[in-house]
Amino acid sequence: MSEGSISQEEIDALLSGVDMGGLGSGGSFSSVPDTNIDTATLQKFSDGMKGKLAEIIKSMTQKDVIVDGATVDALGRDELLARLPEVVVAVMADYSAGLTGDHLFLMSTEFATKLVSLINQEENPALDDMGLSVVSEVISSHSGAEITELSKDGKLPGLATNPPEAVNQPKAMIRIPQGTFALFTYSGTLDGEPFTLWEAVGGSVAEGMAKALGGGTQKAASPDMSAASMAAAAGFSQQPMMGAQNPAGMQQSAMMGMGQPNMGMQQSAMMGMQQPMMGMGQPNMGMQQNAMMGMQQPMMGMQQMQTPPSVQALQFPNFQQSVPSGEQGNIGLIMDVFMEMTVELGRTKKTIKDILGLGEGTIIELDKLAGEPVDILVNHKTIARGEVVVIDESFGVRVTEILPAMDHVASSI
Repeated sequence: MSEGSISQEEIDALLSGVDMGGLGSGGSFSSVPDTNIDTATLQKFSDGMKGKLAEIIKSMTQKDVIVDGATVDALGRDELLARLPEVVVAVMADYSAGLTGDHLFLMSTEFATKLVSLINQEENPALDDMGLSVVSEVISSHSGAEITELSKDGKLPGLATNPPEAVNQPKAMIRIPQGTFALFTYSGTLDGEPFTLWEAVGGSVAEGMAKALGGGTQKAASPDMSAASMAAAAGFSQQPMMGAQNPAGMQQSAMMGMGQPNMGMQQSAMMGMQQPMMGMGQPNMGMQQNAMMGMQQPMMGMQQMQTPPSVQALQFPNFQQSVPSGEQGNIGLIMDVFMEMTVELGRTKKTIKDILGLGEGTIIELDKLAGEPVDILVNHKTIARGEVVVIDESFGVRVTEILPAMDHVASSI
């Protein structure tokens, strides 16, 4: 940072709310624990998901889709930003149950526009709220397929994500997982045009996924071992050796006892017999004492080396509405079920007298103004609004607004 001004890189870092390192001596914005991500296990998972991603996009666009590349890397924010175009469409679908952490999808604006164009069957669509909702729907289907795969066989029961939320922003403004995270990269072609879809998963979520898939790595021991731990380890390894080395005194005393008979016949014999006994008796005492000390010290070392109690931050439940994994996994069973869709032009109330007085040519005034959006209902529940259009000789409705899920619930009460 130069005196009196900051660089563009530092401005981008402040806007995105992440630590760039070197923004001051006060430390980083947040502390992220080190993670060891088993990319080999996650690579097998992504190899299985690329075919399902192709099926999802093909079913929604009705065009040929090939996903022939799937890679997994463990990297950080700067490495990811180097791979992205300057402006991207990002879809946040953070894990909220079963696993908790960041879950982000990224794509170029060209790929997002292509998806919206093919799904809505319109040329040069805008990436407005309507267009971004289409992209969110594609990501929701893929995320649901991932949840189904991770939840089967009871691997991660109850796994769920927040509803996907798409934005179209410069890459420096995107909330990217902090620390080291897993990046899934899917590449292929849609209707003959190449595309790339990136999926960033937070480090803790990636570790949980790998363990659920039968993998996972063990974290290496921390180099800054405390003095108490080092002393305990030393007591455990050195004291038994002291107890084991003392028996050498047994050989020395025995040899001294055996050398005494040269001094005479009877006395030397008696002394020679007594001295070995003394030489053998004393080492035994040394062996017992040292053995006891050697056994006690390791016990003390083992007690000191016991791991401290695990302290975790309190996690509050997520109150955002999310679709349970069971519903996401089973929605395909009812895809061919027909539902009644109604477009409501307006409503009004009339007395019985007015109704009995209706006749040909009577004009009924409704509660909607001219040009005001009409309501679109499914099974008598309002789900969207739109504007009336004429298609050849028939009326139609162009959808202009999809109501949030909570509004659907409120309309059914």
